[in-house]
Amino acid sequence: MTIATKQQFDLLIEGKLSPSFGRKYFDAINPSNGEAFAQIADADTTDVQMAVSAARLCFDHGPWPQMSIAQRGEYLLRIAALIRENAKELADLECASCGKTIKHATFIDVPTAAESFEYFGNLSGKLISEKIQNASNLDSTVEREPVGVIAAIIPWNYPLVMTAWKLAPALLAGNTLVLKPSPVACASVMLLAKLAFQSGLPKGVLNIISSSRMLAGQELVSSRGVDMVSFSGSLKTGEAVMALASKGVKKLTLELGGKSPNIVFADCDLQAAIGGALSAIFMNQGQMCTAGSRLLVEDKIYQEFVNQLVARAKNLKIGPADNFETEFGPLVSIEHRDSVLKLIDKGKQEGAKLVLGGKIPDINAKGAYLEPTIFIDVHNSMSIAQEEIFGPVLCVIPFSSDEEAIRIANDTKFGLAAMVWSKDVEKANKTARQLRCGTVWINTYGAFLNEAPFGGYKQSGFGRELGLAGLGEYTQLKHIATDQTPGGRSLVTSWF
Repeated sequence: MTIATKQQFDLLIEGKLSPSFGRKYFDAINPSNGEAFAQIADADTTDVQMAVSAARLCFDHGPWPQMSIAQRGEYLLRIAALIRENAKELADLECASCGKTIKHATFIDVPTAAESFEYFGNLSGKLISEKIQNASNLDSTVEREPVGVIAAIIPWNYPLVMTAWKLAPALLAGNTLVLKPSPVACASVMLLAKLAFQSGLPKGVLNIISSSRMLAGQELVSSRGVDMVSFSGSLKTGEAVMALASKGVKKLTLELGGKSPNIVFADCDLQAAIGGALSAIFMNQGQMCTAGSRLLVEDKIYQEFVNQLVARAKNLKIGPADNFETEFGPLVSIEHRDSVLKLIDKGKQEGAKLVLGGKIPDINAKGAYLEPTIFIDVHNSMSIAQEEIFGPVLCVIPFSSDEEAIRIANDTKFGLAAMVWSKDVEKANKTARQLRCGTVWINTYGAFLNEAPFGGYKQSGFGRELGLAGLGEYTQLKHIATDQTPGGRSLVTSWF
């Protein structure tokens, strides 16, 4: 990996890259070795206020909202091209920031970010007005307009992807933005800020601020200059964001946690289901909101499935994230690793049977490593089956009927995603329609499409990312009704 020692990243505010108001920086720590590899500008509330003011001025008086959709789309395509041109450095930073394996960052995260900008950049005709047919003398039109200033807040597990998912549709719709990434893993996003600057966006359209201070995030969400908050992150933080946003009655979208069921029927393709189950929990070391952390296996194949699953998981190559041979890297930080270990201990205390992992491997004492972990014979009422662990901890639960599988799957406060494995496609689709969640993958995992909406039910949040539905989240609907009564006088003009 070729990252310069202590590379420095500044804020993007009002079309300029600059240090924070207090000229303070915080270290970006590589979870593979515990070493600082970059310094990130540490914004305070003054910087937040400046960023919001820049976005507000640009939206209220700048050219961006008045541009055509096609013109705005051109800027998105420029950003996509710059992402592709700088793919290696972005992948290296993503890998160093959050412990994502270099294979994952190179072949999934960077191209996915570019593709999201390209998809929305090419949607030039998708915000057209709609004529409403009616029996009255009204010419009735529904139009979509930008909401205004958007505060976008993203988590640390997929920094580049989540940045693209929020920026691309919001910008295309004509909004201006202040984006705040998590301080835990934001180096790749701050490089993207440089690329956005290079794209020539009008000043104030996009502002990107990094900060280690909780007050900065609170200031952004509660600011009177912000019209909408788009948040992705934990349930606990989402609840706090919702409370702050409610004071100004801001429009809000929340994409929160998950405890996704992965349902394996006895008539599945066994090897495909085992491979899918491994990917669904151990990709990105389980640090995914859609992680298939509850594996429901039909009792007819339960023991055989568990035996083969554990055997394959034992052979995962654990190591530094920047090694192309590594299949399973570190968690994002030692602090997060320790919180996962506490939940593993809780699972043991509650009587779940630990059959793999649960310990810190002997790789690098300063790294945030944890073994892939599998519990079997788990009851769905246990804490490890109900709480979002956000780590490489799999809970295997047996079931004996379709109805029981659906009941267990839905027995959670979350409702983000689910997986179903069966050769009987009709049965799989019937099961999918009974699951209370926003996405169901049948005989696969993680098939995110730019064209398809993504979001959750229940405490996994509301609103959608991606697709035309995701684009619509960043718009307001306006109905314009023009009377066309012959003679120019409608009935209402003579009531009084």
